[in-house]
This record gives sequence, C-alpha cells and structure tokens, in this order.
Amino acid sequence: MNRDDEPVLEAGVPGQGGQESIPLVERIRGLVTTQPYGVLATHGDGHAYGSLVAFAFSENLRRAYFATPTATRKYRLLTEHDRIALVVDNRPDHADQMMEVEAVTVTGRAREIPQGPEREAGTEGLVARHPQLRSFLAADSCAVFEIEVFRYLHVCRFQEVRQWVPEQP
Repeated sequence: MNRDDEPVLEAGVPGQGGQESIPLVERIRGLVTTQPYGVLATHGDGHAYGSLVAFAFSENLRRAYFATPTATRKYRLLTEHDRIALVVDNRPDHADQMMEVEAVTVTGRAREIPQGPEREAGTEGLVARHPQLRSFLAADSCAVFEIEVFRYLHVCRFQEVRQWVPEQP
C-alpha cells in the first residue's frame, strides 16, 4: 500500500483547555460513532465532488463502509479514482458554540465490495447503524464500498489539527 502522497503533519498545535485530556483516538471514535452522516469527497472530470453518505466504521477504526446506487456520478467517480476523503463533524445549532466544533477528515482508498461474505459483513455494520437502509442495501442497484483508512486529521477550535494513523495488521 502506497501512502507516500498522504499528508504528514508535524507535532500538532498545542491546545488550551481540557480537550487534550481525552486521547485523540477516543475523540475520533466519538465523532464517527455519534454522527450518522459525513461528506464523501471524490474527484474526477477535473472537479472535486462532495456527497452526503451514511457510514459505519469498524471497531478498530481501520475500515469504514458506505453505500451508493450504481447509476450515480458518485459510483462512477469511485470506480475511476479510489482515493477519497470523508469529513465528519459535530457542528452545533447555535453560533455561540462555534469553538466547540470538532471535525475529522478521514483519508483513504475506497473499493467496491463484491457480493459474498465480506459484503455481508460491511452491510451488517451499516444496517446496525442505519436500520432504515436495510431495503436499499439489499437492492441489486446498490453498491457497498469499504474505505481502507490511511489517516485521520482531527480539528478542534478551528485551528488545532492533530493526526492519527491506525496501525495496520
């Protein structure tokens, strides 16, 4: 697996307040398990595209899963260019909470999972998290994708960026 073109951060910007007391991996886990949707960034045809997706992550945070109909631009772009980013955030409803916003950008490689036990496992995770997707995921016109996570870039207070790279087996 070639990750040479992935961004590498130096030591994170030191923070203020108590957020540093929560380990970074737990802050990331908190975001990806409490927020149901994210924006999937793909590219092709000379443009970047953002698409809202429902997702589920593996327990070890090395993999994520989402689905899309096969008759979409998103599907076509994913099959042409496998490098993606997924942005998940907890934006608040009120402007006075602006400094409480956290976001994580997940970078990685997406691949369609073919029919079989592996796809069933990915689908189970999505259904467990999003039961309303059960019939959509069972449709012949639905593709299930797995993201092989390269790294997480976590941002809080609009300027503090930290990076976590999951250990690969």
